[in-house]
Amino acid sequence: MTPPLALGQAVHDTIEPLSHLPREERFKKPLLEIFVEMWKKIEGKKGGFKSKEQEDEFKERGIGMIERVSKNPGLLLNKAVKIQPQTEKDKLSNFDLPYFTLSEQDNIILCGKIDWLEYLENDNSVHIVDFKTGKNEENEESLQLPIYLLLAKNCQKFNVSKASYWYIDHEDLPSGVNLPNEELAKENVLQVAKRVKLARQLNLMECPRGGCYACLPFEAILRGSGERVGVSGTNQDIFVLL
Repeated sequence: MTPPLALGQAVHDTIEPLSHLPREERFKKPLLEIFVEMWKKIEGKKGGFKSKEQEDEFKERGIGMIERVSKNPGLLLNKAVKIQPQTEKDKLSNFDLPYFTLSEQDNIILCGKIDWLEYLENDNSVHIVDFKTGKNEENEESLQLPIYLLLAKNCQKFNVSKASYWYIDHEDLPSGVNLPNEELAKENVLQVAKRVKLARQLNLMECPRGGCYACLPFEAILRGSGERVGVSGTNQDIFVLL
């Protein structure tokens, strides 16, 4: 856990659950009140904050985002589609991540969480919306949108007609992005998934880049430079670096 991740979690946990509510009830309780409640989950050491000043700085950024959304609710007032658990077992275990079999031959399942699916009545389709709490724009080579497209296509009944990123740190409205080609998306995601599967089977966790920033925090934890501060909603151990 790091301050940017903590900020993103608190903001997402404030906005995403709105899609579970009827439209007329989504803003009955001020979003800022909900945000303050969500912040308690990641305050202090749990959010990786090194000082009260640092935490206050990130919290103020979060308040700014929530105020922006409250003033410009836009599509959050429209009908939304929630992907339901696929089996009775999923319901009992509260497993709410959409998933489907990406490749039966390779025994690979793809799962993930989509921030928001707006229902578009004019053509009976859905609009994929991803909330961005960082300051930088999404890399065009990112597999996030291809993964979202595959999940939305395979885990609910409506066609996908559009997608947007909402940079709520500095934009009042979502920015439309081009939908990737579905077949190419599947090919690219499956290619990476096969490499991951093979690496796990052979226990050969060699970095394809010869070493990069992504592994440094985990290497530090393995050296004893981390502290376990909790468990995530998906049962992952949460560490902060000392």
